[in-house]
Amino acid sequence: MSAPHYAKDVYGLLPMEQMLDYSGLDFMKGILNGDLPAPPIAQTLNFRLKEVVDGKVVFTGAPQFASLNPMGTVHGGWYGTVLDSAMSCAVMTKVPRGSFYTTLEFKVNIVRSIPVDRVVDVIGTVDHAGRSTGISHGQIIDVETGQLYATGSTTCIIMKAKS
Repeated sequence: MSAPHYAKDVYGLLPMEQMLDYSGLDFMKGILNGDLPAPPIAQTLNFRLKEVVDGKVVFTGAPQFASLNPMGTVHGGWYGTVLDSAMSCAVMTKVPRGSFYTTLEFKVNIVRSIPVDRVVDVIGTVDHAGRSTGISHGQIIDVETGQLYATGSTTCIIMKAKS
């Protein structure tokens, strides 16, 4: 099976003042259904939003040749970026209207190498979301076999926009 390339998606950035008009869950659903642009990093690393529910997001994608390191394996930065995206966007689903978040720290555990062009799901699930912090974990799973490639965890800060 050849890995899809997600070039048909619309990529861009919503101005912060417009983003703050949405709850985090509505914002993520807007990206999923195409009403809001997907972030440019998704195009660069060939992944897209697949599922959004309260406290969980799933991205799907495939590392491509441009994601390989000098040894010919998928660079650890690909794992880290897609896991950070899924885990922090899961936290985003818990962010109230008028607030935003950013990653404070994240950790990645690579279990095995992902073959280039292999389609994977990247799942982020919230463990805790309070007024000022959100904690979530993630997994990279092979779509076809269910094999685990990596896990991760993150802590995000949730901030209210100044009025």
